[in-house]
Amino acid sequence: MPDPLFAHGVDLGAVIIVAVKVIVAFGVLLVAVMLAIWFERKVISDMQNRVGPNRAGPYGILQTLADGIKLFFKEDLLPDQADRFVFRLAPYLALLPALLIFTIVPVGGVVTIAHHAVELQVADPSIGILFLLALSSVSVYGTMLAGWSSGSKYPLLGSIRASAQMISYEAAMGLTIAMVVIVTHSLSTRAIVDAQAVSFLHWNIFRLGILPFPLFAVAVTAELNRPPFDLTEGEQELVGGFHTEYSSLRFALFYLAEFMNTITMSAVMVTLFFGGPDGPGFHFVRWLWPILWFAGKTVVFMYIYVWIRAALPRLRYDQLMELGWKVLIPLSLGWLLVVAAFRVGTIWGLAVFFGGAIVGSALWQAVLVGRGRREALEESTPGRRTATDSYLRAVREPDGGG
Repeated sequence: MPDPLFAHGVDLGAVIIVAVKVIVAFGVLLVAVMLAIWFERKVISDMQNRVGPNRAGPYGILQTLADGIKLFFKEDLLPDQADRFVFRLAPYLALLPALLIFTIVPVGGVVTIAHHAVELQVADPSIGILFLLALSSVSVYGTMLAGWSSGSKYPLLGSIRASAQMISYEAAMGLTIAMVVIVTHSLSTRAIVDAQAVSFLHWNIFRLGILPFPLFAVAVTAELNRPPFDLTEGEQELVGGFHTEYSSLRFALFYLAEFMNTITMSAVMVTLFFGGPDGPGFHFVRWLWPILWFAGKTVVFMYIYVWIRAALPRLRYDQLMELGWKVLIPLSLGWLLVVAAFRVGTIWGLAVFFGGAIVGSALWQAVLVGRGRREALEESTPGRRTATDSYLRAVREPDGGG
């Protein structure tokens, strides 16, 4: 449905309301990033029996602000061999998608301001999901161009690896989002939220059979380069990854983009699978409760991200790519077929589900048999190992293969 703010045309009041929504969303997101960094440092320190930030402000809550001011006044470096324009542009290409994706996220219901019905989201385009997918693709350019424009081989290697990772997991993410579009019949994020508002059991996580949500969560975590998928910043082998040559404010922009993307994608998960701002309301201050429900759900996912960072070790790169191409993409594609078949009819859905399970089991068994035969051949004739197999075995050995 169209935005009710423009139901009677565009006037000065509507323009002012839109400008205020943009400013408020930008300010709230920046403050949320500052709090998210403090929250992550405090939670991890608590899990590791440490104090964490405790000097700047009460409970160290202003430590992020102090770090940002420090980075702002640090020396800004520009390598001699760098492409100056692209080098300066890359941090903004990493940051802007996070800002723009948040604009289509509904954070509340509809309120009345100056006789205008206003949705509590910056914009509700009819193709909001396509807008989300397009911007998530643009963020890859920021990472790739940052490494390429630095004029150094280490950032270039980091950016190539990051781009391959992000593109691989973007396929699984897109397939899971397609399932949400199939069951809600809309590309609008507001319509997706409204379709889940019937009851708790109408949240898409239940309507889609639960499996698409963990697939989407894993794919998004890899897209964000969050642990255990933070191979783009593997300090042991890549110094600092794609942003090795960056300093001062430009490095701060990459750091800001990482946490802003985490908040934005947590909000997107809430919107797509957990009803957005939907939740039980009360008779007093009705407009406030949807905002509180949305914020509470988002904080839960933020906590899960911090928990994962503190608990899980980093994957190897071959494990990361195998998970994306051999597990997530086939499962996402298969479940998409199941969801589409159930929309046609229950009989079709059951037939596709059991048929896919049989075919998938047969393919997995064939993979296991082939892997066993290859390992047996390697043990009997070690000299026939290929260069790739030798490299992988060297990586898997504790001492790095000598």
